Amino acid sequence: MWLGLLALVFLSSAADADVAKASAKTRRQRRASGEGSWPSCPKGCERCSEYNGCVRCKAKLFMFLARSDLSQVGVCLASCPAGYFGVRIHGGNNRCSQCDLDCDVCFDRKFCMKCKEGLYLDNGKCSASCPPGLHPANDTMECVECQLSEWSQWGACVKTTSKPCGLKKAARSRVRRPLRVWDAPSQTCAPQTQRRKCAAPKTPCKRARGPRPQKKTEGGRPLNEAGGQGGSGGGGGGGRKRKGQSRTTVAPNVSTSSAT
Repeated sequence: MWLGLLALVFLSSAADADVAKASAKTRRQRRASGEGSWPSCPKGCERCSEYNGCVRCKAKLFMFLARSDLSQVGVCLASCPAGYFGVRIHGGNNRCSQCDLDCDVCFDRKFCMKCKEGLYLDNGKCSASCPPGLHPANDTMECVECQLSEWSQWGACVKTTSKPCGLKKAARSRVRRPLRVWDAPSQTCAPQTQRRKCAAPKTPCKRARGPRPQKKTEGGRPLNEAGGQGGSGGGGGGGRKRKGQSRTTVAPNVSTSSAT
């Protein structure tokens, strides 16, 4: 009797062990295949898993591993969150990689653009203090040689060429000036200027007027020249009338010939 009971207990425990192994194998297969019993993938996800979330994002999106309790779940994002930068992989799964621990916004792992609170940015690196020759700008948390003001308003549209009329090239400009300079003036402490093109009002061009053309006689000579050589009695006096002298008209000599 005791032998029969021991046999039943042994068979029952072996069956339970087989069920546990099968269940664990099923879970591993679900994680590996990415299909499982997940009813539908989230928006932007191309392939997902019940346990791991999204395992492949659609094109142009980034895979981000978000922490959920003690595990990480894949999420597809249009841009990476603060402290991460996007890495695009040709033909693969774009992903979000983490910046350095002291960097809040970075271009890549080697170049930071904004440090975490309390740290100063110097040439892409974060530090608690600025190196010699530079001073902290508390408003921007950067190490600088001098501080510049905000950009001024854009100025009036001023022509940039000496052309007096017609279409003229013109530009507007704005400046930012140093607020405080600690060291000797340098290129970074000089005022900065920005320019952009603008449309200057068009000024019509006036046409140049020359002397009026002189009228000519039938012989092709100007009238004033013909008048100066005309008249009887010579004198070459031109066409001015003397006092008490009547104006006479000299008829041109015209010869007529007939055929015999």
